[in-house]
Amino acid sequence: MIVAIDGPAGSGKSTVASALARKLGFRHLDTGAMYRALAWLARRDGVDPDDGFGLAELAVAHPVSFADGGQVEVDGEDVTAAIRDAEIDRLVPRVARHSEVREVMRGRQRALGLIGDSVIEGRDIGTVVVPDADVKVFLLADEGERARRRTGERPGVAAETLAADLRKRDEHDAVNTLPAPDAVVLDTTTLTADDVVQRIAELVGERR
Repeated sequence: MIVAIDGPAGSGKSTVASALARKLGFRHLDTGAMYRALAWLARRDGVDPDDGFGLAELAVAHPVSFADGGQVEVDGEDVTAAIRDAEIDRLVPRVARHSEVREVMRGRQRALGLIGDSVIEGRDIGTVVVPDADVKVFLLADEGERARRRTGERPGVAAETLAADLRKRDEHDAVNTLPAPDAVVLDTTTLTADDVVQRIAELVGERR
């Protein structure tokens, strides 16, 4: 079974998907982390983030994988913490906007998703990556709440800077951040992560 969770940055996708996967005993596949890992690779190897072809080659040469504990790995190196800094936040939209990059990454995501029961999160999971997912959920939250959540995740970075980064991410990602016609839309602004996890778990139970 595949559960697809989509939504904009700061809507709660990673927190909810990780907790849901633990609750259900599913694998957790964070596709956003895959693009972050590619941005990290581009910075490490000096590949221009505006070079779509070069980035696609980089993604093929260094496929992103996930350890059993959910850690993000590149060439066997745990990059989970390294891909969460503010500079990577700003690089990701430039890296992810290229069609060549998205084609390579979507293929990798589909391959990883076929390994077993999975919770897959991102921005175009239910519409493009796995349009036949058994359960599709699209998470929303208002901008102020999303910025507050980001502040908790990025200590030391000014709230105004994070809010500006979120607006830029929204602009860049708009075309790929749309709910599938058959997705259940949940506004998480006033909900706890546990509330959202429980609601999605109930959906999974209904589909089984």
